[in-house]
Amino acid sequence: MKSIPVVLNFLTTRQRRRNIFLLAKLLAIFVLLVLVFTVLFHYVMAWEGRQYSWTTGIYWVMVVMSTLGFGDITFHSDLGRLFSVVVLMSGTVFILVLLPFMFIQFFYVPWMEAQAAARAPRSLPDKTAGHVILTGLAAVELALIRLLERSQRGYVVLVAELAEALRLHDEGYRVMLGALDDPDTYIRARVAQAAMVFSGRTDTANTNVAFTVREISDSVAIAATASSPASVDILQLAGCNRVLRFEEMLGHALARRIIGRDAKTHVIGRFGELLIAEAAALHTPLVGRRLRDIRLRDHANVNVIGVWERGRFQLAGPDTIIQATSVLVLAGTREQLDAYDELFCIYERSDKPVVIIGGGRVGRAVAAALVKEGTDYRIIDRRPDDSLDHDKVVAGDAAELEVLQTAGIMDTASVVITTHDDDMNVYLTIYCRRLRPNIHIIGRANLDRN
Repeated sequence: MKSIPVVLNFLTTRQRRRNIFLLAKLLAIFVLLVLVFTVLFHYVMAWEGRQYSWTTGIYWVMVVMSTLGFGDITFHSDLGRLFSVVVLMSGTVFILVLLPFMFIQFFYVPWMEAQAAARAPRSLPDKTAGHVILTGLAAVELALIRLLERSQRGYVVLVAELAEALRLHDEGYRVMLGALDDPDTYIRARVAQAAMVFSGRTDTANTNVAFTVREISDSVAIAATASSPASVDILQLAGCNRVLRFEEMLGHALARRIIGRDAKTHVIGRFGELLIAEAAALHTPLVGRRLRDIRLRDHANVNVIGVWERGRFQLAGPDTIIQATSVLVLAGTREQLDAYDELFCIYERSDKPVVIIGGGRVGRAVAAALVKEGTDYRIIDRRPDDSLDHDKVVAGDAAELEVLQTAGIMDTASVVITTHDDDMNVYLTIYCRRLRPNIHIIGRANLDRN
């Protein structure tokens, strides 16, 4: 019974009304054929010298058209048999083909679409509050959803197309159907009661979303991404509380992790006065020893909280053995990290340029961060951007050995792989690792499994 209003709603659209009118015309033609065949039935029977009532005539026509063929009333002449064939063929077309088709087209399909629409609601319950509204589902949104689910906070993904909404619903995501540039969509998404709206689409689409949401609510927090520096001010004027340039943030984060040039600590995070830093163990006296034997707390009062080993993180314990490929994750104050540096800064000092593979927005952000630190670099790209320093660019395919050698792969201490293609990044990581087994490689990955 709950599906009846939805089906009726489908039937009241302009296309559905036109189809219903066509169905009525076909039914009228069917009724007219039954009447014509009934009249002809009486004439042919009279020609054979027999008489039947009008009710019997309609009965015979319906039996023949439906292909039941009881055989209780038959013609004796060739004319009568020919007439029976005409009635039979007409009935086959109308009853066995057109009528089932029309039923499926105008009743069953709308009902199925109504059921599908119920899986992708067009509004959230009135009492929905404290949720996060997402305008798409990409890598950033997927990571955000995992955090929201971990913190048991609700969310909804706005989707404009029904087929896409059904696909995402079947994959387990909470979706709502609605156009992103329609204010009514956000009203039905209870944006006034939401905790935040996040939009990670194009700069122009994000501006439209922010402006539309601000027309409805002045208090909800709006966060959006920006690809161009010029878009930051525009998005803020449109109503965004926070504008994120992920490519630049990622580039700076990658640059902070370039530690293969020396054995000093490189700060990657901060909690008040407590700093989190990373330091390479290569070519230091730490290699091959257990943490309990090194006794770093006695010498620098710094804590080793974990170890990166070829891209895999593991918590550190007294029996953890430091390898040549290990990267220590340290926790301590600025003074404690400085004490560590005094012990190990004399080891593994390299002035060779860092090799950056990929000259996109992330690669350019890494280069800019290295310039601020006074670190030299070489960037490899097939089609270098004009904004790059041409003296530091190697044009070509990073999968070619000659290109990598020109960029200094055999001498550098660190390689940063920044392309947006995970498959390519995995390939280049393996390639560089085969060329230089002990080189420090920092790779970008969009998917957790990579």
